[in-house]
Amino acid sequence: MIMHNVPVFILAGGLGTRIKEETEFRPKPMVPVGDHPILWHIMKKYRRHGFKRFIICAGFKAESIKDFFLNYYAKNQDFTVNLANNKTVFHNTEDALDWEVTVAYTGETSMTGARVARAAAKYLQDAPTFAVTYGDAVTDVDLAVELEFHLKHGKLGTMLGVTPPSRFGECRLEGDQVASFSEKPDLTDSWINGGYFFFQRPFLTYLSAAEDCVLERAPLVRLAEDGQMNLYKHRGFWACMDTQRDRDYLNQLWKSGRAPWA
Repeated sequence: MIMHNVPVFILAGGLGTRIKEETEFRPKPMVPVGDHPILWHIMKKYRRHGFKRFIICAGFKAESIKDFFLNYYAKNQDFTVNLANNKTVFHNTEDALDWEVTVAYTGETSMTGARVARAAAKYLQDAPTFAVTYGDAVTDVDLAVELEFHLKHGKLGTMLGVTPPSRFGECRLEGDQVASFSEKPDLTDSWINGGYFFFQRPFLTYLSAAEDCVLERAPLVRLAEDGQMNLYKHRGFWACMDTQRDRDYLNQLWKSGRAPWA
């Protein structure tokens, strides 16, 4: 596995209003899939392809994310604590993660572009290339290959394009006769934003730290108009946890032992 010095900015500060039953007490990236929040699954996916530096752009209920990482080993490992001197020894350290995680508070109601701009101003450091993703979607795409595609084509931005299945079944007609049914067919001729981006540093000039800067609007629209945005097409698995139904679907996949992103 090739190691990449490419920081990954994860948008994790939204209100998650369409899955309110889960986000009343925690941000959507902290909603669990199996025993871990979906944020953890996303980070594990990146690490599998050589990325290990993460900047989490937090906002709504940021304390939930801070608590998860500050107390990660206490919550996920056996440990022995000496109450006389307050020293703690964690066991099962062969499972230790080598991630570098920065939790950056980027405002309670900031939009996506503002969150990236604010976090990058502090934590991008001297990296010429950086990744951006949302904290609610998983995929089986090879992120190292997408990075290679991005660097090879020399554009300021690359967006993962996916073809999700339709939410509705479809029937094929021969005249007025129904010839066959297709249960939620893939929309093979349509591409949508899959939310896994790579950018070069100059893309930051398209962003603003103003609270109302939405990544998907003026910044990406202008980038495309300037001929600086490529699409990396992926026909494999992709799923976004936008509703309780989506959460149940991802949990079923995880519990089956056949989660495509794992």
